[in-house]
Amino acid sequence: MRFETRPEAYKHWSFQVEGGIARLGMQVSEDDGLRPDYQLKLNSYDLGVDIELADVVRRLRFEHPGVRVLVIESCVPRVFCAGANIHMLGSSTHAFKVNFCKFTNETRLGLEAMAAECGIRTLAALNGTCAGGGYELALACDEIILQDDGNTAVSLPEVPLLGVLPGTGGLTRLVDKRKVRRDLADVFSTVAEGVKGRRAEQWNLVDKVVPSSRFREYVTERAAELGQGEGPRGRNADAAPVVLEALGGEYDENGVTHRHVSLTLDGRTGTLTLKGPDGPPPADPAAARAAANDLWFLRAARELDDVLLDLRFNRPEVGTLIVKTEGDASQLLAWDAFVAEHAETDWFIYEMLCAWKRTLKRMDLSAKSMFALIEPGSCFAGLFFELTLAGDRSYMLDDPDHPVSIELSAMNRGPLPMSNGLTRLQTRFLGEPETLAAALAHEGPWDPQEAEAAGVVTISPDDIDWEDEVRIAIEERASLSPDALTGMEANLRFAGPETMETKIFGRLTAWQNWIFQRPNAVGEQGALTLYGRPERPVFNWSRT
Repeated sequence: MRFETRPEAYKHWSFQVEGGIARLGMQVSEDDGLRPDYQLKLNSYDLGVDIELADVVRRLRFEHPGVRVLVIESCVPRVFCAGANIHMLGSSTHAFKVNFCKFTNETRLGLEAMAAECGIRTLAALNGTCAGGGYELALACDEIILQDDGNTAVSLPEVPLLGVLPGTGGLTRLVDKRKVRRDLADVFSTVAEGVKGRRAEQWNLVDKVVPSSRFREYVTERAAELGQGEGPRGRNADAAPVVLEALGGEYDENGVTHRHVSLTLDGRTGTLTLKGPDGPPPADPAAARAAANDLWFLRAARELDDVLLDLRFNRPEVGTLIVKTEGDASQLLAWDAFVAEHAETDWFIYEMLCAWKRTLKRMDLSAKSMFALIEPGSCFAGLFFELTLAGDRSYMLDDPDHPVSIELSAMNRGPLPMSNGLTRLQTRFLGEPETLAAALAHEGPWDPQEAEAAGVVTISPDDIDWEDEVRIAIEERASLSPDALTGMEANLRFAGPETMETKIFGRLTAWQNWIFQRPNAVGEQGALTLYGRPERPVFNWSRT
């Protein structure tokens, strides 16, 4: 399964740009699912549909700097979207279902981030029935307009019909984002047929209900209102677009090879290696845009993102990831300084930075144990130092004959927050404000003993103990229950404040992970298993 696509290859979406307004039309091809054992009827979707949606969001940010509004609508009469395809879910492995939900969550959060970071507002135009994941897609938009035709409704029918939860943050967005009253949200989430018309507007399930006769006209008017003005950091119709080209990686049973990022496998352990830049940053943002697809900073982020997705979906048995880097730390720090200097004034440089922010969040959320090895030839400085902080442990070789060091940059001081809204250093030193302040105030590199004393690495074995200590740590990790490790890591990685984003991944994903294995949902007589059949599900009524 590959995660790159391009507009000419879309099977499920039509995409058009007219001035500052982009229109994304959903018209899912029934017979073009990723597997032949289900049909994508009623604009229901599978991972392939969402891969295309994620590509649209990514390309909007880079290729259409003049767009101010994205209208998401349906090209199918009387149906907006029926949500995730139930037969696809019912016939998928547990691991696939969980990773599918995680990917769709990341894509919807990407829509919200696009509005916050690029000023591209999103408008969901519900011209037909909008159920389950379809309504969750609408909830991720800035505004929802519902057609009032006597039939069109919004619904989250997963609990009453399938015995599972809405899988893409729907419950959280109802009460956290749209501030729907808890009692009304309870009624809405247990009524399979949903809510329509004026009641949907009164309950704040949608922003506006418009008669069918004026629906398309109103959507166009509202999109024009939302699209007034220029975007931040020079995003406007005169800005030169950056067209993203294919990465062209090599994939086989032994791993993945890209230009700057590679993955090699050894049983259930993978080694992820990132290469730093082999030259200085460009002279200015214009030169960066001219070389965009070969630009190290952007390409490395895209390559790492691709490898992380490949690991999730294509290599589920890989449980431990060894993170390594190669390169010249001084060159990497020069790139960090270049991006930090221009990110707040140049839209393209800012987009490159945001690409790293999204990719590192995906790394945080990956169900893999991650150990960073800081060895001779490493360049864990600045941006790449975030890789050690995203991991679960870091080992730094203390060998005077082969010195290594780590160093901070502006990248570690704010622009790459986690899902909890804090930097990884802030999260690391949550209860140690003095230690955090000392680390941020430190100038220049740390050697191994200084780094361990400062708390910025886990341990710094000497050259005598290094090989055995690292080997034993990796072997021990590989011997532990992958289920327990996934839960443990998710609990430990997100210390600090709770946000809507951490609720979606921490609460929803954890509960859905559990519910997807319960007989009430997926047993022989479970609600998800029997969906579409004449039999009624048989529940174990014990509450646990």
